[in-house]
Amino acid sequence: MRIACIAFLATLANAQTPFHKTAEFEQQPALTIANDKLELTLSAQGAALVNLILRDDPEKLSPLWNPIRMARELGQTSRSRIGSMGHFICVDGFGGASTEERAAGLPGHGEAQMQTFEIRESVKDAGKGAITLSARLPLVQENFTRTYRMVDGENVIYVESALASELAFDRPISWAEHTTVGSPFLQGGVTLASISGARAQNRTYQGTGTPAAARRLASGVNFKWPMAPGLDGKLIDLTAPPENAHYMDHATVLVDPSLDLGWVATVNTAKNLIIGYLFKREDFPWVQNWGNFPETGKFARGLEFGTQPYDESRRLAVAKSGMFDAPTFRWLPAKSTIRSRFLLFYAHTPQGFGRVASVRLESGRIMIEDDAKHRIELTASLPL
Repeated sequence: MRIACIAFLATLANAQTPFHKTAEFEQQPALTIANDKLELTLSAQGAALVNLILRDDPEKLSPLWNPIRMARELGQTSRSRIGSMGHFICVDGFGGASTEERAAGLPGHGEAQMQTFEIRESVKDAGKGAITLSARLPLVQENFTRTYRMVDGENVIYVESALASELAFDRPISWAEHTTVGSPFLQGGVTLASISGARAQNRTYQGTGTPAAARRLASGVNFKWPMAPGLDGKLIDLTAPPENAHYMDHATVLVDPSLDLGWVATVNTAKNLIIGYLFKREDFPWVQNWGNFPETGKFARGLEFGTQPYDESRRLAVAKSGMFDAPTFRWLPAKSTIRSRFLLFYAHTPQGFGRVASVRLESGRIMIEDDAKHRIELTASLPL
């Protein structure tokens, strides 16, 4: 009887409809998941979100950053890895590693974006699909698991993640969702970005990294988002990429402490499209705004929500011991698991819809309002 029961369960599992389809993206292994509204491509390396389209969009325009395609369009060859493009996972690590970590083989932005993820489960049933992917992070001795869910009729992707420690001591960890939009969705003066916060700071850069000639923001100065002080003392609106582009911008924004759910949103006012995220502020209290706006017009902009204000080593994040009265790292307790949740939405906007002023999740609806009080409502039936 026991053998027959096991055989029945195995047959039942095999009879389930898988949620994913195998695919290739930029000649690398990938998979796609979809409902009647959206199609998302995930890379096998890093489980990164590398392509996102609206099913009814004749252009099939993805807002996600693809440096391989952009280099190809310029007649160049990109050295980018598929696991570190689009929206990729920075865990356990965000930014450069310390000298000792690098010597031990730890890459910048953590191990997850380097690992090949395995499919643990993939099921589509009654209009709801879910796929769970996992990978072991051997250098930091952690296990990372991520589940993507979609519901038919919704312009939403739900993401739940778990990070488990194999070690018998508490430790500070770095975790960021490196969500990055790119050209042609990202255009100067057209594509408007918003963040749910006001307290902000330009990153200190003098003497390190990108040359000062490629900067336009005053180094290390606090400001109120989105009006950042420039090198000439004048305020610069960071909402849209610059028209006369040849800059690298870098700033951080504290998610409004009065909110339970933080958000970021980007609107292309010419294409009438919006991409955005809702996430728990207690998981990710910071949003790093990174803008790479070269003269080629091949733009990239990260609105990276994470546990720390900047992409920097764990040692520097811990040494800050807080900033703007907010934490700059997260604890992973011994032999324990910590979790996070967020949702992603991608949808059409009505003509005239502009810079986002607020995003709220209430009673299974995402309410998005712009500066002119125009409103979009999207169904979001699963809890966050």
